[in-house]
Amino acid sequence: MRKGQYRFVAGFLLVPVALYVIFVIWPYIQTFGYSLTDWKGQSQTFRFIGLDNYRALFQDDVFLDAIGHNILFLIFIPVITILLALFFAFMLNAGGRGRAGGVQGVAGSKFYKIVYFFPQVLSLAILAVLFNAVYRSDGGGLLNGFLIKLGLVDADKPVEWLNEPNMVLWALILVVVWHGVGFYLVLFSAAMQSIPRDIYEAALIDGASRNQSFFRITLPLLWDTVQTAWVYLGIVVMDMFVLVSSMTQNMGAYGGGPDHHSDVMSTVMMRNFLYYGKSGYACAMGVVMLLLTLVLSVVTLRATRRERIEF
Repeated sequence: MRKGQYRFVAGFLLVPVALYVIFVIWPYIQTFGYSLTDWKGQSQTFRFIGLDNYRALFQDDVFLDAIGHNILFLIFIPVITILLALFFAFMLNAGGRGRAGGVQGVAGSKFYKIVYFFPQVLSLAILAVLFNAVYRSDGGGLLNGFLIKLGLVDADKPVEWLNEPNMVLWALILVVVWHGVGFYLVLFSAAMQSIPRDIYEAALIDGASRNQSFFRITLPLLWDTVQTAWVYLGIVVMDMFVLVSSMTQNMGAYGGGPDHHSDVMSTVMMRNFLYYGKSGYACAMGVVMLLLTLVLSVVTLRATRRERIEF
């Protein structure tokens, strides 16, 4: 490549790389620097204390429990969301049989795609308000009202979905899955559109069932897309701040109730940063969150790596 070409490429890269360093890389470096101090947030002065914040961090039972809650989300939310999205996408694209014996989606598949995607257009704030109404701990709550009508719950003792330590995390998991399935259904449907119909029709002629078509054709050819979805969902569940702080806001500052049973790393971090004024300590939490997210992404990509299948 000639010098003129180098200058041409460098000219295009200079501005975006500079913006990336200023607005992405530099804040990370600043956060790490603040995590080594006793910065209070409001004060312009702070003292270097080395790794004291990190030592205190791993003796903080609330933060360690919050990591456990994030791990629980990390196990269940991606698995449930991806399995449901794959199943619905397969049924809407290759689950039916045409009159001529070809492969097509089930009847009404175009309408179902719109219905499934609808939760994705709702903001997290609206989602929190909606499900707070669903989970209300009185007869006026949609879920309790339904169970009372069926006689499964006593009207005098409704279930407190968001105030029961053993239920609150599962209630939040249901919200995230309901919100996310539609997006990944569309993502997988778009990937399935690129799979030649001839492959499905050849399998159909050979007597393959729907289960065999899914596991032998669809899933292997969509593996790269599934891998991407897994990483995205993993990053989502490592945050969860908006949903937890909104839906459990009456249980303490920045959510996390009851008694920290729904706390995640982000809510503990924001509580320390904005409520307790322990900004240097909160920055240490942010650094740990960043490292865990990077490790998660690398491990997921390597664990799900396989030979690419061409068609």
